[in-house]
Amino acid sequence: MALLFGFEDPALYRGGYVAIGNFDGVHRGHQSMIARLTERARAAGVPAIVLTFDPHPIMRLKPDLAPPRLTTLQTKSDLLHYYGVNQVIAYPTDQELLNLTPEEFFQKFLLGELQVRGLVEGPNFFFGRNRSGNVETLRELCEPHQLSLDVISAYQWNGVHVSSSTIRKLISSGDFQTAVEMLGHSYSLVGEVTQGAGRGRQLGFPTANLTGVSTLLPVDGVYAGCCTWEGTRYPAAVNIGANPTFQTDEHKIEVHLLGYQGDLYGESLMIELLGWVRETRTFESAEELQRQVRNDLEAVQRISATGS
Repeated sequence: MALLFGFEDPALYRGGYVAIGNFDGVHRGHQSMIARLTERARAAGVPAIVLTFDPHPIMRLKPDLAPPRLTTLQTKSDLLHYYGVNQVIAYPTDQELLNLTPEEFFQKFLLGELQVRGLVEGPNFFFGRNRSGNVETLRELCEPHQLSLDVISAYQWNGVHVSSSTIRKLISSGDFQTAVEMLGHSYSLVGEVTQGAGRGRQLGFPTANLTGVSTLLPVDGVYAGCCTWEGTRYPAAVNIGANPTFQTDEHKIEVHLLGYQGDLYGESLMIELLGWVRETRTFESAEELQRQVRNDLEAVQRISATGS
């Protein structure tokens, strides 16, 4: 299903079960919420709908405090659809939206635009001006209209509360594997391929220089990943950081697609990061770096084949 920007086509979403939130990362906690949403919607024979806001309200209210995103809007929508949502609506965050009281929000969006059959939310859901409404407020608003409201419990993974902020901390601190386990799927980087220095091609391992990535970058190092391009899935070796062997400090994302031959300049690529291979380090010579890259590619092949 297409991602809707606002309330464009009522026939696609009115009368459904709805979940509202940011859903950054679409992690295991979000997935448990979506599972309940789709269960309720299927039982009632109505669509399962997610309403999110773009950009996140904190970008309008306190942009200096806004955390980096885990997913682009399109990746978020794709993941939500993958987990069973019928329609994703990204409503543009504007001042009019931010000024609505919880009661006004409920009347305008849930009763008016969406005409909801029922709602599914997490325990930490807030809505309305200054985040003044919570799940108890929502329950009180639903009752006179005989609307069902399911509030799911906070999701635990190996005894740790799963949240987008926790996953950001794991990625930023270098615990990439635990972050991926909490996500429940690979972590993706989306960017445009631009002209690089061409050193990879000189070494026999041509790389695509990925720029314009708007989501949180993992710590510097070499990662195993994959990329689906024109219907073919390619294992991918991804180097994030500078290249100290060639005495360059420029921070780059360089991707080598194993088995691919062709020109990717100007194309948009999604790289799924599957696992950590090694840290960035300096090599004594180009020949030593070549030997290490061959070892890296073997690790990439293995991780790509197993998914971990």
